[in-house]
Amino acid sequence: MVGRVIKNDWSEYLDLLFQQESFQYLDDFLSYQAGQNIKIFPAENQIFNAFELSSFANTKVVILGQDPYHNEGQAHGLSFSVPDGVKIPPSLKNIYHELELDLAIKPNASGNLERWAKQGVLLLNSSLTVEKNSPGSHAKTPWVGFTESVIQLLSDHKQNLVFLLWGAHAQQKASLINADKHLILTASHPSPFSAHKGFFGCKHFSKTNEYLKIHNLQPINW
Repeated sequence: MVGRVIKNDWSEYLDLLFQQESFQYLDDFLSYQAGQNIKIFPAENQIFNAFELSSFANTKVVILGQDPYHNEGQAHGLSFSVPDGVKIPPSLKNIYHELELDLAIKPNASGNLERWAKQGVLLLNSSLTVEKNSPGSHAKTPWVGFTESVIQLLSDHKQNLVFLLWGAHAQQKASLINADKHLILTASHPSPFSAHKGFFGCKHFSKTNEYLKIHNLQPINW
């Protein structure tokens, strides 16, 4: 996959993962699907966008999603985010709603979260690719082991990160994180099916910034 050439300090950590046999299997799997004209999202050159936009050194916050959006034009390598001009998906609408409840920040007209990523928010999905119109289709591929290794790398090699784990799937990753070194915040998923069960009112955005300030880190301009 061409997109796996990471142009910042993430390459130091990810190159070893790229060399693993399981990743070679993943590479072959995606190449086979492409050869069968199976549409995969996001585009190849955007698969590793989360790493390109938030360097390892700059990463302060991790927001973990499940897999990319599976409809045409939505996925661009950042969890919960869509490109400029694309209709804001329901979960992101609810994220914006909680942001307004928490910090009185009016919802942005764009669902593009690159502005967060560039401030050190790693918008990481458990699976970095998905088949068109088939949610969860790559959930049992080696992507899961790859992204779990990323979470462990961050936990082991960084200090004072904030991990936002929304929903049961993300919360399963809590065991990979050293809670003595980092802040783990959990809530229900922002999906319309569960946002009212604990996501609204969680105040994760203000709690994140309070923690960063305590540890002399620049807060996020949400």
